[in-house]
Amino acid sequence: MEKLSPKIKFAIIGVAGFVAPRHLQAIKNIDGDLLAAFDISDSVGVLDSYFPDCDFFTSIDMFEKFLKQTKIDYLVVCSPNYLHIEHCLVGLRNGINVICEKPLCLNSEDLKKLQEAEQASQKQIFTILQLRLHHEIIALKENINPTVFYAGELNYYTPRGNWYYESWKGIEAKSGGIATNIGVHFFDMLCWFFGEPQEIIVLQKDAIEAKGILVFKNAKIKWHLSIDRKLVAKRQIVLNGKEIVFTEGFNHLHTKCYEAIIAGRGFKTIEILSSTKIIEQIQAYH
Repeated sequence: MEKLSPKIKFAIIGVAGFVAPRHLQAIKNIDGDLLAAFDISDSVGVLDSYFPDCDFFTSIDMFEKFLKQTKIDYLVVCSPNYLHIEHCLVGLRNGINVICEKPLCLNSEDLKKLQEAEQASQKQIFTILQLRLHHEIIALKENINPTVFYAGELNYYTPRGNWYYESWKGIEAKSGGIATNIGVHFFDMLCWFFGEPQEIIVLQKDAIEAKGILVFKNAKIKWHLSIDRKLVAKRQIVLNGKEIVFTEGFNHLHTKCYEAIIAGRGFKTIEILSSTKIIEQIQAYH
């Protein structure tokens, strides 16, 4: 009889949040086991649909005590953006590899701190860059010709209600602002296509929208991000007059990210350096 491999064991921080169910589903899809969850909110009935036997904590100290006493393979971080660095360090100092939602951090100084902590702990942080696993984005990258100069646009409109401005997402010091909340994975996509940006131009930025231009060695891309409720939701890229609208195919991208991580192909901290510099410069614009 074939011996079954032991399940990969997970713990999660931020299980009551918006993005956590995507991670819970991904863990279930790869036949992993969630042993512990932490959140300051106890509205976590979502666990019953995925891992009802999971231990739950509202005290970070008790949660970390559990981590010290239990073999955990990956700590998943789904907390608010400004807490990502603190919660990634929880995993590393307990000898656990980390899977962190984007943005991994809000500036290059914090990214350096996390990389130093990785080296000290000999563990790794993996971040979720799901657009790199979207079939249409992969096909688009494969058709990028490095000898051709591309003029293009990136437009992403995703309307948000009044709650947004009262939450931590509406506080730029905590979220990084609109460019980080909704734009960071698209900026990563452009860097994946074209490499390190040579110039980062910000033309406008407020709580509702941001506009600018990214100049690469072989591309100049105008970008526009908005959460204005008057606009129709849109994900659009235009390159040299060819429009690519991608609205489908997002349902299982977190699962693909988890599959890549456990197969040794996860996205590491070095890969987000360029996009971190972009969001850092946009935050500095006044």
